Amino acid sequence: MIFRFILGAIGWAAGGFIGGIIGFALGSAIDGATSQKRIGSGSSDSGTGGYTTGGGYGGGYTTRRPYSTTEQRNSFLISLLVLSTAVMKADGKVLKSELNYIKAFIRSNFGDDAVNESLQIIKKLLQQNIDIPQACAQIRVNMISSQRLQLFHYLLGIAQADGQVSPEESSLLFTIGQNLGLNEKDIRSIMGMFEPEKDPYKILEIDKTATDEEVRKAYRRMAVKFHPDKVESLGADVKKAAEEKFKSVQAAYEQIKKERGMR
Repeated sequence: MIFRFILGAIGWAAGGFIGGIIGFALGSAIDGATSQKRIGSGSSDSGTGGYTTGGGYGGGYTTRRPYSTTEQRNSFLISLLVLSTAVMKADGKVLKSELNYIKAFIRSNFGDDAVNESLQIIKKLLQQNIDIPQACAQIRVNMISSQRLQLFHYLLGIAQADGQVSPEESSLLFTIGQNLGLNEKDIRSIMGMFEPEKDPYKILEIDKTATDEEVRKAYRRMAVKFHPDKVESLGADVKKAAEEKFKSVQAAYEQIKKERGMR
């Protein structure tokens, strides 16, 4: 079966573990945009096969280079599909609300055809064991920190789509965050944005004993780190989600200012 959307989605994700497991999910080799980019079908035993962009077979990673906006956007989605399947399986049940969350994002950015293809891929990926360290290692090499932060934010959104994040999902998400190369404060800050009772200090990555000036500095630092413009290349819907994350930082700052009577 030829997947037109996936053919257009091949970027750096074509190589290494992600390319291998996507190739396995498709069940056949898929040629990329050039003769040097090819996804090969992986072994049904390991699920880690695939051709790297250098032509080798196995778990190598692509060589970092400047990627086009389209490649960045599409590779972000491929990464999301792979990691989201692991999150959906974490608590032993795959919920319709989680699938709807993913479908809404894909439809906004890529259209209905992409939704249908992605759901077929997810169905196959749900039958595989996702090697989190390998998948995250490839993402970490090829995706800048702001994009990895947004990817992690999306994964939290998927887990929380049913109204709560289970202990199993929370544990897996923390592992994913660490393997993506995010520091513990960033991980806890984003996770804090999805808690029923949000702790503004956790979101700003500071202690309650912080001085007013330290609060201001923390807000400025977080505002730069989470600014939506940093993920603009990933598409309008990703930027919109980044704006929600940015608003969480602003709301945390305003709450602390109000509680302390800061100006």
